[in-house]
Amino acid sequence: MPTSARRVIVVGAGVVGLTCAVRLLEAGHRVDVVARDLPLETTSAVAAALWYPYRALPQDRVTAWCATTYDALATLAADEESGVRMLTGTEVLATPQPDPWWRAAVPSLDRETSLPPGYADGWTFVSPVLDMPVHLRWLAGRVDELGGTLTRMNLSALPDDGSLVVNATGLGARHFGADPSVMPVRGQVVVVEQVGLERWMLDGGSTGGGPTYVVPRGSEIVLGGTSVEGEWSRTPDPVVAEQIVHRAAALVPEIEGARVLRHKVGLRPSRPEVRLERVGGVIHCYGHGGAGVTLAWGCADDVVGLADG
Repeated sequence: MPTSARRVIVVGAGVVGLTCAVRLLEAGHRVDVVARDLPLETTSAVAAALWYPYRALPQDRVTAWCATTYDALATLAADEESGVRMLTGTEVLATPQPDPWWRAAVPSLDRETSLPPGYADGWTFVSPVLDMPVHLRWLAGRVDELGGTLTRMNLSALPDDGSLVVNATGLGARHFGADPSVMPVRGQVVVVEQVGLERWMLDGGSTGGGPTYVVPRGSEIVLGGTSVEGEWSRTPDPVVAEQIVHRAAALVPEIEGARVLRHKVGLRPSRPEVRLERVGGVIHCYGHGGAGVTLAWGCADDVVGLADG
């Protein structure tokens, strides 16, 4: 139990806000989550949600946060209702590379010798993969179980009623954090039927263009993607969708011809560095780029530390 349990208002109901709420409730605080967008309406709901530190800095803090998150998600994978599975996959590279900077965050990482044509290097490791609609519902359920609340509320400013506030507003931090360094990075995905695929595959963009990834869920597969800075449109582009499917099938031929189920666009909340700090009665926790899922539990632990401090 924290030395001074208090009321905390978490603003934002994506994966970061909900995870912070869960950890704060577990630590004994009284927590209310308020957000304009409910969990299944957030950018988090669009994510392919492969654990991978994408577009998130600084490297030292991110490595620590994603190691903590990896362990938390590996534990959650024992609970089918959490939407988390541990799946083996491979990141492929156009040229030989040293180990990734986040190497310390995963238990094992092996050089891959069986590479698709056109690739010179790669590494294989086991990664958490999340079915985000399932996981977001699980997080919201956990908030409820622990006695917290979740309310749709379109705020014009962060609450100023004496409660401790966690600003987990993602792109909204441009307004709520008065922070113009937060910028959208548009990501488009195509969701196709599951064709028996149990491994993920990623090309982070080493051959030019945006990242290409194929991430299997239980009943579907998420194909991506794009990484367009400064683009605010959430409308899927059919030409881009065709390109995504073409690149994904070149990377993983098994998905060739898989039936398309839907198209989605999410706006990643990018920032030169993740902001996680306390300023008076506000704990800012935003700017996770394409790594909200990858950093959520590690950042939430730090938020609890700042709340208790």
